[in-house]
Amino acid sequence: MADFMTAAQRSAHMAKIRSKNTKPELQLRRVLHAAGFRYRLHDPALPGRPDLVFAGRRKVIFVNGCFWHGHDCPVGRRLPKSNTDFWADKRRRNQARDTAQRLRLTEMGWTYLDVWECEVAENANLVVDVAEFLECKAVER
Repeated sequence: MADFMTAAQRSAHMAKIRSKNTKPELQLRRVLHAAGFRYRLHDPALPGRPDLVFAGRRKVIFVNGCFWHGHDCPVGRRLPKSNTDFWADKRRRNQARDTAQRLRLTEMGWTYLDVWECEVAENANLVVDVAEFLECKAVER
């Protein structure tokens, strides 16, 4: 089946998708802030510019879009109907870049957590999972 958008329309549509301050990232930030967690945003000094940086704990969180980073969920497994080779290659490059950035962070003594877009939407206990990652005391649900 052909794409319902022209190549120019598809390009314009994809160009509007943000890399920072996405809806899942804002949702996670809101929940964590309400739970008392404080963090920095998008630190350019760290590989990959993590979405949330907990400097005192040397821990970071990346909020990944399922489509862009090839998550194993229905959204992440779906590819556009047109130009599939381009999109598959784009996602492979994103995954390779993510792996290299995570390795560099680990070598620098940082610990990371990948939170997927679908997890933010579906997981009511996400703050508890993040609190466990940050090795904090139990957080009220």
